[in-house]
Amino acid sequence: MNLKIIEKAQIAQFVESIPAKKIAPVKEDGLITFREISSAEEIFWDFLNTRKSPKEFLFPQSERLFRYQRTDHGFEIGLDEIEAEKKALIGLHPCDIKSFLILDKLFDNERYQDNYYIEKRKNTLIIGLACNHPLNTCFCTSVDGGPFSSEGADILLTDLGDRYLMQIVSEKGKEFGSKFKDAQKSDIAEMENRKKQAISSIKTNINLNGLYKKLEEIFEEKIWETLSEKCLNCGACTYVCPTCHCFDIQDEIKADKGIRIRNWDSCMFNLFTKHGSGHNPRTKGFQRMRQRIMHKFSYYIRNFGVTACVGCGRCILNCPVNMDIRGVLNTLIKY
Repeated sequence: MNLKIIEKAQIAQFVESIPAKKIAPVKEDGLITFREISSAEEIFWDFLNTRKSPKEFLFPQSERLFRYQRTDHGFEIGLDEIEAEKKALIGLHPCDIKSFLILDKLFDNERYQDNYYIEKRKNTLIIGLACNHPLNTCFCTSVDGGPFSSEGADILLTDLGDRYLMQIVSEKGKEFGSKFKDAQKSDIAEMENRKKQAISSIKTNINLNGLYKKLEEIFEEKIWETLSEKCLNCGACTYVCPTCHCFDIQDEIKADKGIRIRNWDSCMFNLFTKHGSGHNPRTKGFQRMRQRIMHKFSYYIRNFGVTACVGCGRCILNCPVNMDIRGVLNTLIKY
């Protein structure tokens, strides 16, 4: 394990030395959000969670795919250059980093390669920040994650008070760690102690073993109607979720010119499954809520071998009617 120590007085210089566009957590109008920074001084390191995930920097909320123009001979299509700018995502908690590994399985697999996503992913350095203080809505340990997991990061920082322990995880991260001194046994012991405290503070423990099969067996049961009674189908949970990836493709046309774009969409919306014929196979709210649970905890496991949830708790925090996915899952497990 390649472990270094970086003093907090050095962190700004370290960030500034990264030759890439830098995106990090900042505090604006009382909210913590990820955005591009022009100076390391803008970074707000001491945060618990952000309302939105950093997913949009690899999978934008709205993205132009190509442009076209009507000509005398039909249509002339112009493909934009796929974004290949190098960027560094700084200060991501392990749950958000893991979400990229989950999205990778959808956007880059044997059957389908999404070059728009793949190019951004390839050119992105990920510098994570271990989660010393998980919120009471966090349940990452129930979905094969952890507040100190380095999986998917290039570098993982752990706040030790007056310094950071820097774990060099990937080949990408190696070039940035050589200038710093090696961590001592006392540093590693302190990191392990903080890790233990963080894990023990997560009180939720959901046993999801075998749930994906059970969900298929109870697909037609009345339990879904009961569980969805207070759901508004507003889609807030899907928009803040770091792994939700449904999108719609639309054309915007003016005169003889147009662009084709893809925008985030939500399986919770009534129009999401409406066919061109007017038929809609999911007209009822419980069917849409069921689809979201089935997708994350059954279909994705069937297709890719992982759960499409990282336990970040954003859907719990941002639900306007206080629906708690942990309660939904436990009810289904016990049903």
